[in-house]
Amino acid sequence: MNAQTSDLTTREMSYAEALRDAMEIALERDERVILMGEDIGVYGGAFQVTGDLVHRFGEDRVIDTPISELGGAGVAVGAALTGLRPIFEFQFSDFAMLAMEQIANQAAKLRYMLGGEASVPLVIRMPAGSGTGAAAQHSQSLEAWFGHVPGLKVVQPTTPADAKGMLLAAVEDPDPVIIFEHKLLYKMKAEVPEGYYTVPLDKAEVRRTGEDVTIVASGGMVPRALEAAEAAAAQGHSAEVIDLRSIRPIDRETILSSVRKTGRLICVYEGVRTMGVGAEISAMVAESDAFDFLDAPILRLGGAEAPIPYNPDLERAAVPQTADIEHAISRLMRREV
Repeated sequence: MNAQTSDLTTREMSYAEALRDAMEIALERDERVILMGEDIGVYGGAFQVTGDLVHRFGEDRVIDTPISELGGAGVAVGAALTGLRPIFEFQFSDFAMLAMEQIANQAAKLRYMLGGEASVPLVIRMPAGSGTGAAAQHSQSLEAWFGHVPGLKVVQPTTPADAKGMLLAAVEDPDPVIIFEHKLLYKMKAEVPEGYYTVPLDKAEVRRTGEDVTIVASGGMVPRALEAAEAAAAQGHSAEVIDLRSIRPIDRETILSSVRKTGRLICVYEGVRTMGVGAEISAMVAESDAFDFLDAPILRLGGAEAPIPYNPDLERAAVPQTADIEHAISRLMRREV
């Protein structure tokens, strides 16, 4: 967080409440900020994140869009180009596939194509991830897709405080920012600073220090990595847990510094293992001087090479769980890779 947060009082909020608080503050601070998305008005959003904001700020600023992701995203890009600062919500991140033309070909590229004469200050909120029984078309983790596109910033807040601060930072950013919000985190509660503050969009956070192995996790995998690290400590293994927070750009130095210290690396992410976020981190370490400090091969724990199943047991088997991370730590410490 920025230095100003030390002067702020805190109160307990859920992840969803922290996001709503950020949007309320943004709407109050800047008349250019508008909210857009399907069912975000009277209904309060697919996951009730926008709540009653339409009653406070009116339908001109909290705008229910038609059931057309492509059309809604296109209007949001156009609004940003004309000087507004839209926050656009997809009901599920999966639905953003219908709007990839507007996100990847328009929002991400227009500053470059117009020689810096225009910018697209657009925030896109994407509920993502498995664990709710929403099945194959509503449970994907697509952050690596969007992280592949130059011109986009892609973040994954894990805590309520980060969710609020990163959303406020995203509103202030001159370029498009995509925020992936893991659905299982919406009810998580923690202390959150009151009032306005920002969290950098390009910095990882060390959630637990350790000496034996570095675990880089993102999104909903961070709480599981912390649980696994706690269990590993009982076995005499000291794991450092890094909350990636930013997918693009990746905070190289925080990761490389940790790997130089521990000599071991596990990448944990919910998206499909092949060509995922962990693959990029693995390559980054392999191409740096940190590679010379490795005492064991890098391990990647990613999602299964399959759609997310509806069946609860199969759904859990399709993405890394705490026990999988514990096992990976043990394997790496014994060099059984």
